[in-house]
Amino acid sequence: MPEKTLSFLLSGGGTGGHIFPALSIADELKRRYPNAIIHFVGASDRMEMEKVPAAGYSITGLWISGINRSDGWKNISFPLKLSSSLLKSIRILTKYKPAVVIGTGGFASGALLYSAHWLGHKTLIQEQNSFPGITNKWLAPKVNSICVAFEGLEKFFPKSKIQLTGNPIRKELINPLPLRSSALQSFGLIDRPTLLVLGGSLGARNLNKAVKQIYPIIIEAGFNLIWQTGKLYIEDLKKEVPARKGLFMEAFLQDMSSAYSAADLVLSRAGAGTLSELAVVEKAAILVPSPNVAEDHQTKNAEALVQKGAALMIAERDLETDLESCLLDLLRNEEKRKELSKAISEMAMPNATKAIVDEIEKWI
Repeated sequence: MPEKTLSFLLSGGGTGGHIFPALSIADELKRRYPNAIIHFVGASDRMEMEKVPAAGYSITGLWISGINRSDGWKNISFPLKLSSSLLKSIRILTKYKPAVVIGTGGFASGALLYSAHWLGHKTLIQEQNSFPGITNKWLAPKVNSICVAFEGLEKFFPKSKIQLTGNPIRKELINPLPLRSSALQSFGLIDRPTLLVLGGSLGARNLNKAVKQIYPIIIEAGFNLIWQTGKLYIEDLKKEVPARKGLFMEAFLQDMSSAYSAADLVLSRAGAGTLSELAVVEKAAILVPSPNVAEDHQTKNAEALVQKGAALMIAERDLETDLESCLLDLLRNEEKRKELSKAISEMAMPNATKAIVDEIEKWI
């Protein structure tokens, strides 16, 4: 009798912070089970509907969205959307008969994993942040296992279900980074202390505004600047920021291993994936949490590092007054950068994806 083909359902969406961990997990499952069927479930109008097929996986969209907290009238259709998504999830689960259902956050993940629990399937969620989102807090009592990236989440999840695994990161960052000299050369920069600015793939308006005000001071003080502006801001900044020696500016940095290798200091948002990368590449960082994310989780992520002496933090509202002096002080203070680098490196979990899939395998 032929052996039954394993199948896995994954759901994580709305933001890259949910999608990319799910894709990393899928890639590791595919490596271990080449013949497995791997299918994604997402929200029909969100970025996963583009990113997942681009990565080579099939996906089904659900008619689901989050609860609007600022305008209650926009939630009128929510019960209908939830009912529709639960029914469609049941049909998907019946079709694929998955060995394990994996969620990495987002409202589509909630509908799928709740339905999977109701039908008796094995379930696992992966929480990227130090403060969980609504979906994963709601699912926690129902799932079989919870993989986390920060300590102390027993405040939110059943302690017996928690596995400290870390967050999946880009494969190229697990290998040794390129030589710093060749990395600097690839950006057209000379060998001097280098600041790397990361505001995410779309960009961060207020972070870009603050950097635009002080970038001449940074360069004239003898430092390089590698600036990822995000695609929403590159065209305006190209008009406003003239090309000059010591500055490399692009919408999106394709070669992050070289960017990290070149950097002596990173100025960044505090998304969970970025913080996991900074730990693995052992980079001193000043974090500027986005105030516009659910549950203010970036601030809580940053605070978890600050408490361990693993990063510095500036609130977005304080950028205008504090950023210049903080950057210059740290760029001039190699010893302090080394202290931050050592502290953040102790939080690194480079084998997170393998650890998560090891946990998934326990439930097959």
